[in-house]
Amino acid sequence: MYKRQPLVRALRWHIAVHGHAPDGRLFVTQGYGHGPVSKETYSRVWRAARRIALSPAQQRTPLAKRPYDLRHAAVSLWLNEGVPATQVAEWAGHSVHVLLKVYAKCIEGQDEAARRRIDEALSREDPQAA
Repeated sequence: MYKRQPLVRALRWHIAVHGHAPDGRLFVTQGYGHGPVSKETYSRVWRAARRIALSPAQQRTPLAKRPYDLRHAAVSLWLNEGVPATQVAEWAGHSVHVLLKVYAKCIEGQDEAARRRIDEALSREDPQAA
């Protein structure tokens, strides 16, 4: 079973306290119609969160410079941990073609695991041969 992480708990708390828009957005304006948060507000809050979460040295790097960077990091992590590209593409809302075109350069360190799986598959006894 997947262990709930602190960020998942924080997200569930936010939804319980603040709810969400009918279209599923989590962050909406408090004014008339509960519209999308402006780009300026989103950017200001993101910069403030970076200042709180990152050390001064980290703040000078591109680490989490944009909210999109978190999505990119998540997709890269999933691929590097061996989640099948078809599943990652579905979760990310990409076709497998687009996923691999964008993220293939991020996949690393899977050679040994892949060779081990192939060796295991080739060394299994064929139940038909008995």
